[in-house]
Amino acid sequence: MKYRQFGRLDWQVSEIGYGMWGMAGWSNSDDNESLESLQHAVDLSCNFFDTAYAYGEGKSENLLGQIVRANSNKRLYTATKIPPRNRQWPAKSEHTLNESYPPDYVEEYVHRSLENAGLQNFDLMQFHTWNDEWMRDDRWFYKLDDLRSQKLIRAIGISINRWEPWNALRAVRSGQVDAVQVIYNIFDQNPEDELFPACRDMKVAVIARVPFDEGTLTGTLTKESTWPEGDWRNTYFVPENLIPSVERAEEIRKVLDNWNREHSTDITMPAAALRFILGNDDVSTIIPGMRKVRHVESNVAASEAGPLPGELYEQLRKFRWVRKPAPWSQ
Repeated sequence: MKYRQFGRLDWQVSEIGYGMWGMAGWSNSDDNESLESLQHAVDLSCNFFDTAYAYGEGKSENLLGQIVRANSNKRLYTATKIPPRNRQWPAKSEHTLNESYPPDYVEEYVHRSLENAGLQNFDLMQFHTWNDEWMRDDRWFYKLDDLRSQKLIRAIGISINRWEPWNALRAVRSGQVDAVQVIYNIFDQNPEDELFPACRDMKVAVIARVPFDEGTLTGTLTKESTWPEGDWRNTYFVPENLIPSVERAEEIRKVLDNWNREHSTDITMPAAALRFILGNDDVSTIIPGMRKVRHVESNVAASEAGPLPGELYEQLRKFRWVRKPAPWSQ
Protein backbone atom coordinates (compact mmCIF):
# COMPACT_ATOMS: atom_id res chain seq x y z
CA MET A 1 0.00 0.00 0.00
CA LYS A 2 1.22 3.48 -0.85
CA TYR A 3 0.45 6.58 1.21
CA ARG A 4 -0.27 10.21 0.45
CA GLN A 5 -0.24 13.47 2.34
CA PHE A 6 -3.73 14.43 3.50
CA GLY A 7 -3.85 18.07 2.48
CA ARG A 8 -2.20 20.44 4.94
CA LEU A 9 -2.56 18.02 7.84
CA ASP A 10 0.29 15.92 9.12
CA TRP A 11 -1.44 12.69 8.10
CA GLN A 12 -0.10 9.99 5.82
CA VAL A 13 -3.16 8.10 4.61
CA SER A 14 -3.46 5.00 2.46
CA GLU A 15 -4.25 6.00 -1.10
CA ILE A 16 -6.88 3.26 -1.10
CA GLY A 17 -9.17 4.01 1.81
CA TYR A 18 -12.35 2.24 2.84
CA GLY A 19 -15.88 3.44 2.07
CA MET A 20 -18.36 1.94 4.53
CA TRP A 21 -21.77 2.78 3.10
CA GLY A 22 -22.45 -0.59 1.51
CA MET A 23 -22.06 -2.56 4.72
CA ALA A 24 -24.92 -0.72 6.40
CA GLY A 25 -27.23 0.71 3.79
CA TRP A 26 -27.22 -1.82 0.94
CA SER A 27 -28.88 -5.22 0.67
CA ASN A 28 -27.04 -8.50 1.30
CA SER A 29 -24.74 -7.00 3.91
CA ASP A 30 -23.49 -9.28 6.66
CA ASP A 31 -21.89 -7.83 9.79
CA ASN A 32 -19.45 -10.68 10.31
CA GLU A 33 -18.34 -10.52 6.69
CA SER A 34 -18.01 -6.74 6.97
CA LEU A 35 -15.84 -6.98 10.08
CA GLU A 36 -13.68 -9.63 8.42
CA SER A 37 -13.22 -7.39 5.39
CA LEU A 38 -12.41 -4.36 7.54
CA GLN A 39 -9.81 -6.30 9.50
CA HIS A 40 -8.27 -7.65 6.30
CA ALA A 41 -7.98 -4.09 5.03
CA VAL A 42 -6.15 -3.09 8.21
CA ASP A 43 -3.86 -6.09 7.82
CA LEU A 44 -3.07 -4.92 4.27
CA SER A 45 -2.14 -1.46 5.62
CA CYS A 46 -5.32 0.46 4.79
CA ASN A 47 -5.58 3.20 7.40
CA PHE A 48 -8.37 5.59 6.26
CA PHE A 49 -12.00 4.68 6.91
CA ASP A 50 -14.98 6.76 5.89
CA THR A 51 -18.46 6.28 7.29
CA ALA A 52 -21.53 8.37 8.19
CA TYR A 53 -24.32 8.47 10.72
CA ALA A 54 -26.79 7.92 7.87
CA TYR A 55 -25.18 4.59 7.00
CA GLY A 56 -27.62 2.47 8.95
CA GLU A 57 -28.39 5.18 11.52
CA GLY A 58 -25.04 4.64 13.19
CA LYS A 59 -24.55 0.96 12.36
CA SER A 60 -21.55 1.58 10.13
CA GLU A 61 -20.01 3.87 12.76
CA ASN A 62 -20.36 1.05 15.28
CA LEU A 63 -18.52 -1.36 12.99
CA LEU A 64 -15.73 1.16 12.55
CA GLY A 65 -15.40 1.62 16.29
CA GLN A 66 -15.05 -2.14 16.74
CA ILE A 67 -12.20 -2.28 14.23
CA VAL A 68 -10.40 0.71 15.77
CA ARG A 69 -10.54 -0.86 19.23
CA ALA A 70 -9.39 -4.21 17.88
CA ASN A 71 -6.32 -2.50 16.37
CA SER A 72 -5.40 -0.05 19.10
CA ASN A 73 -1.71 -0.48 18.26
CA LYS A 74 -2.22 0.96 14.76
CA ARG A 75 -2.93 4.51 13.59
CA LEU A 76 -6.27 4.33 11.83
CA TYR A 77 -7.85 7.55 10.55
CA THR A 78 -11.59 7.78 11.15
CA ALA A 79 -13.99 9.95 9.17
CA THR A 80 -17.74 10.28 9.52
CA LYS A 81 -20.52 12.63 8.41
CA ILE A 82 -23.33 14.54 10.06
CA PRO A 83 -26.67 14.01 8.29
CA PRO A 84 -28.67 17.10 7.35
CA ARG A 85 -31.47 17.81 9.81
CA ASN A 86 -34.03 17.92 7.00
CA ARG A 87 -32.74 14.54 5.70
CA GLN A 88 -32.57 15.89 2.18
CA TRP A 89 -29.87 14.58 -0.15
CA PRO A 90 -28.51 16.55 -1.92
CA ALA A 91 -28.74 20.01 -0.40
CA LYS A 92 -30.81 22.23 -2.67
CA SER A 93 -30.29 25.91 -3.28
CA GLU A 94 -33.32 26.80 -1.16
CA HIS A 95 -32.13 24.83 1.87
CA THR A 96 -30.76 27.15 4.54
CA LEU A 97 -28.02 26.31 7.00
CA ASN A 98 -30.59 26.46 9.78
CA GLU A 99 -32.71 23.82 8.03
CA SER A 100 -29.75 21.53 7.47
CA TYR A 101 -27.05 22.10 10.10
CA PRO A 102 -28.04 24.44 12.96
CA PRO A 103 -25.24 24.64 15.57
CA ASP A 104 -26.96 22.76 18.41
CA TYR A 105 -27.95 19.99 16.02
CA VAL A 106 -24.35 19.69 14.78
CA GLU A 107 -23.07 19.28 18.32
CA GLU A 108 -25.77 16.72 19.12
CA TYR A 109 -24.85 14.55 16.14
CA VAL A 110 -21.13 14.71 16.77
CA HIS A 111 -21.83 13.23 20.20
CA ARG A 112 -24.25 10.68 18.72
CA SER A 113 -21.61 9.49 16.27
CA LEU A 114 -18.98 9.24 18.98
CA GLU A 115 -21.39 7.19 21.08
CA ASN A 116 -22.23 4.92 18.14
CA ALA A 117 -18.55 4.24 17.50
CA GLY A 118 -17.50 4.13 21.13
CA LEU A 119 -14.64 6.50 20.33
CA GLN A 120 -13.36 9.58 22.14
CA ASN A 121 -12.92 11.50 18.90
CA PHE A 122 -13.08 11.33 15.12
CA ASP A 123 -10.22 12.46 12.95
CA LEU A 124 -12.49 14.02 10.33
CA MET A 125 -16.04 15.29 10.80
CA GLN A 126 -17.86 16.14 7.59
CA PHE A 127 -21.18 17.66 6.59
CA HIS A 128 -22.95 15.00 4.52
CA THR A 129 -24.39 17.63 2.16
CA TRP A 130 -23.18 21.06 1.17
CA ASN A 131 -24.36 24.33 -0.29
CA ASP A 132 -21.69 26.97 -0.83
CA GLU A 133 -24.21 29.69 0.03
CA TRP A 134 -23.85 28.55 3.63
CA MET A 135 -20.51 30.32 3.70
CA ARG A 136 -22.52 33.49 4.34
CA ASP A 137 -23.46 32.07 7.76
CA ASP A 138 -20.31 31.17 9.67
CA ARG A 139 -22.06 29.53 12.62
CA TRP A 140 -21.32 26.12 11.10
CA PHE A 141 -17.60 26.76 11.24
CA TYR A 142 -17.54 28.21 14.74
CA LYS A 143 -19.44 25.22 16.11
CA LEU A 144 -17.15 22.67 14.47
CA ASP A 145 -14.09 24.70 15.46
CA ASP A 146 -15.32 24.69 19.06
CA LEU A 147 -15.75 20.91 18.94
CA ARG A 148 -12.27 20.67 17.49
CA SER A 149 -10.89 22.74 20.37
CA GLN A 150 -12.54 20.23 22.72
CA LYS A 151 -10.61 17.51 20.86
CA LEU A 152 -13.80 15.70 19.85
CA ILE A 153 -12.78 16.07 16.22
CA ARG A 154 -9.42 16.79 14.63
CA ALA A 155 -10.38 18.18 11.23
CA ILE A 156 -13.35 19.61 9.32
CA GLY A 157 -14.62 18.42 5.94
CA ILE A 158 -17.55 18.59 3.56
CA SER A 159 -19.08 16.04 1.20
CA ILE A 160 -20.06 17.72 -2.06
CA ASN A 161 -23.38 17.04 -3.75
CA ARG A 162 -23.31 14.62 -6.69
CA TRP A 163 -22.13 16.28 -9.92
CA GLU A 164 -21.71 19.72 -8.28
CA PRO A 165 -17.93 20.04 -7.78
CA TRP A 166 -18.23 23.81 -8.30
CA ASN A 167 -20.49 24.01 -5.23
CA ALA A 168 -17.62 24.01 -2.73
CA LEU A 169 -15.18 26.54 -4.13
CA ARG A 170 -16.00 29.20 -1.54
CA ALA A 171 -15.55 26.73 1.27
CA VAL A 172 -12.21 25.55 -0.08
CA ARG A 173 -10.88 29.04 -0.70
CA SER A 174 -11.97 30.21 2.76
CA GLY A 175 -9.31 28.07 4.40
CA GLN A 176 -11.89 26.80 6.89
CA VAL A 177 -12.17 23.22 5.64
CA ASP A 178 -9.42 20.63 5.73
CA ALA A 179 -10.93 18.15 3.27
CA VAL A 180 -13.55 17.77 0.56
CA GLN A 181 -15.18 14.55 -0.53
CA VAL A 182 -16.25 14.53 -4.17
CA ILE A 183 -17.34 12.09 -6.86
CA TYR A 184 -14.38 11.54 -9.18
CA ASN A 185 -14.00 8.66 -11.61
CA ILE A 186 -13.48 7.86 -15.31
CA PHE A 187 -16.89 9.32 -16.14
CA ASP A 188 -16.93 12.21 -13.66
CA GLN A 189 -13.77 14.20 -14.34
CA ASN A 190 -15.33 17.62 -13.72
CA PRO A 191 -13.57 18.19 -10.36
CA GLU A 192 -10.36 18.68 -12.35
CA ASP A 193 -11.67 21.94 -13.83
CA GLU A 194 -11.95 24.19 -10.77
CA LEU A 195 -12.16 22.19 -7.56
CA PHE A 196 -8.83 20.38 -7.71
CA PRO A 197 -6.81 23.52 -8.54
CA ALA A 198 -8.46 25.31 -5.61
CA CYS A 199 -7.69 22.40 -3.29
CA ARG A 200 -4.12 22.38 -4.53
CA ASP A 201 -3.73 26.10 -3.83
CA MET A 202 -5.26 25.86 -0.34
CA LYS A 203 -3.70 22.48 0.52
CA VAL A 204 -7.13 20.93 1.09
CA ALA A 205 -7.29 17.13 1.03
CA VAL A 206 -9.39 15.44 -1.66
CA ILE A 207 -11.32 12.25 -0.89
CA ALA A 208 -12.45 10.62 -4.15
CA ARG A 209 -15.71 8.79 -3.68
CA VAL A 210 -17.81 6.60 -6.01
CA PRO A 211 -14.75 5.41 -7.99
CA PHE A 212 -16.85 2.68 -9.64
CA ASP A 213 -19.84 4.92 -10.47
CA GLU A 214 -21.99 2.97 -7.99
CA GLY A 215 -21.05 -0.24 -9.80
CA THR A 216 -21.15 0.43 -13.53
CA LEU A 217 -17.37 0.84 -13.76
CA THR A 218 -16.84 -2.62 -12.26
CA GLY A 219 -18.35 -4.02 -15.46
CA THR A 220 -20.78 -6.24 -13.53
CA LEU A 221 -24.05 -4.38 -14.19
CA THR A 222 -26.33 -4.96 -17.15
CA LYS A 223 -29.24 -3.01 -18.56
CA GLU A 224 -31.55 -5.44 -16.73
CA SER A 225 -29.87 -5.19 -13.30
CA THR A 226 -32.25 -4.87 -10.33
CA TRP A 227 -31.87 -5.01 -6.57
CA PRO A 228 -34.06 -6.14 -3.66
CA GLU A 229 -36.85 -3.86 -2.51
CA GLY A 230 -35.55 -1.04 -0.33
CA ASP A 231 -32.05 -1.05 -1.83
CA TRP A 232 -30.98 2.50 -2.71
CA ARG A 233 -29.66 1.43 -6.10
CA ASN A 234 -33.19 0.82 -7.36
CA THR A 235 -33.95 4.51 -7.02
CA TYR A 236 -30.61 5.61 -8.50
CA PHE A 237 -30.36 3.26 -11.46
CA VAL A 238 -33.58 4.27 -13.14
CA PRO A 239 -33.59 3.39 -16.86
CA GLU A 240 -32.48 6.87 -17.94
CA ASN A 241 -29.35 6.39 -15.83
CA LEU A 242 -28.70 2.64 -15.91
CA ILE A 243 -28.89 2.16 -19.68
CA PRO A 244 -26.45 4.91 -20.77
CA SER A 245 -24.13 4.08 -17.85
CA VAL A 246 -23.90 0.43 -18.85
CA GLU A 247 -23.48 1.34 -22.53
CA ARG A 248 -20.53 3.60 -21.71
CA ALA A 249 -19.02 0.98 -19.41
CA GLU A 250 -19.23 -1.57 -22.23
CA GLU A 251 -17.22 0.77 -24.45
CA ILE A 252 -14.57 1.05 -21.74
CA ARG A 253 -14.44 -2.73 -21.55
CA LYS A 254 -13.69 -2.87 -25.29
CA VAL A 255 -10.79 -0.45 -24.81
CA LEU A 256 -9.41 -2.57 -21.96
CA ASP A 257 -9.84 -5.80 -23.90
CA ASN A 258 -7.88 -4.35 -26.79
CA TRP A 259 -5.18 -3.02 -24.48
CA ASN A 260 -4.83 -6.31 -22.62
CA ARG A 261 -4.64 -8.25 -25.87
CA GLU A 262 -2.04 -5.95 -27.41
CA HIS A 263 0.13 -5.71 -24.28
CA SER A 264 -0.36 -9.18 -22.78
CA THR A 265 -1.79 -7.72 -19.58
CA ASP A 266 -4.91 -8.40 -17.54
CA ILE A 267 -6.14 -5.05 -16.25
CA THR A 268 -9.69 -5.53 -14.97
CA MET A 269 -12.44 -2.92 -15.04
CA PRO A 270 -12.29 -2.26 -11.26
CA ALA A 271 -8.50 -2.01 -11.35
CA ALA A 272 -8.62 0.40 -14.28
CA ALA A 273 -11.17 2.56 -12.45
CA LEU A 274 -8.98 2.87 -9.35
CA ARG A 275 -5.67 3.23 -11.20
CA PHE A 276 -7.20 5.97 -13.36
CA ILE A 277 -7.86 8.01 -10.20
CA LEU A 278 -4.42 7.20 -8.80
CA GLY A 279 -2.98 8.99 -11.80
CA ASN A 280 -4.10 12.31 -10.30
CA ASP A 281 -1.82 13.62 -7.56
CA ASP A 282 -4.53 15.99 -6.30
CA VAL A 283 -6.38 13.00 -4.82
CA SER A 284 -5.40 12.19 -1.25
CA THR A 285 -7.30 8.91 -0.93
CA ILE A 286 -9.97 6.89 -2.74
CA ILE A 287 -12.79 5.26 -0.78
CA PRO A 288 -14.26 2.32 -2.71
CA GLY A 289 -16.91 0.29 -0.96
CA MET A 290 -15.59 -3.10 0.11
CA ARG A 291 -17.93 -5.64 1.65
CA LYS A 292 -15.93 -8.79 0.92
CA VAL A 293 -12.34 -9.87 1.50
CA ARG A 294 -11.77 -10.41 -2.21
CA HIS A 295 -12.80 -6.80 -2.87
CA VAL A 296 -10.28 -5.60 -0.31
CA GLU A 297 -7.50 -7.62 -1.91
CA SER A 298 -8.22 -6.49 -5.47
CA ASN A 299 -8.55 -2.83 -4.50
CA VAL A 300 -5.35 -2.78 -2.47
CA ALA A 301 -3.60 -4.43 -5.41
CA ALA A 302 -4.47 -1.35 -7.48
CA SER A 303 -2.29 0.74 -5.18
CA GLU A 304 0.55 -1.73 -5.57
CA ALA A 305 0.20 -1.61 -9.37
CA GLY A 306 0.17 2.21 -9.44
CA PRO A 307 -1.31 4.59 -12.02
CA LEU A 308 -2.26 3.33 -15.47
CA PRO A 309 0.20 3.41 -18.38
CA GLY A 310 0.08 6.86 -19.93
CA GLU A 311 -1.35 5.77 -23.27
CA LEU A 312 -4.20 3.82 -21.66
CA TYR A 313 -4.87 6.67 -19.24
CA GLU A 314 -5.32 9.07 -22.15
CA GLN A 315 -7.69 6.67 -23.89
CA LEU A 316 -9.88 6.47 -20.80
CA ARG A 317 -9.90 10.24 -20.34
CA LYS A 318 -12.01 10.40 -23.50
CA PHE A 319 -14.90 8.84 -21.57
CA ARG A 320 -15.47 12.03 -19.59
CA TRP A 321 -19.24 12.38 -19.16
CA VAL A 322 -20.66 15.73 -18.10
CA ARG A 323 -23.80 15.03 -16.09
CA LYS A 324 -26.22 17.33 -14.32
CA PRO A 325 -28.15 16.56 -11.11
CA ALA A 326 -31.54 14.91 -11.63
CA PRO A 327 -34.34 13.94 -9.23
CA TRP A 328 -32.91 10.40 -9.03
CA SER A 329 -29.27 11.44 -8.51
CA GLN A 330 -29.33 11.99 -4.73
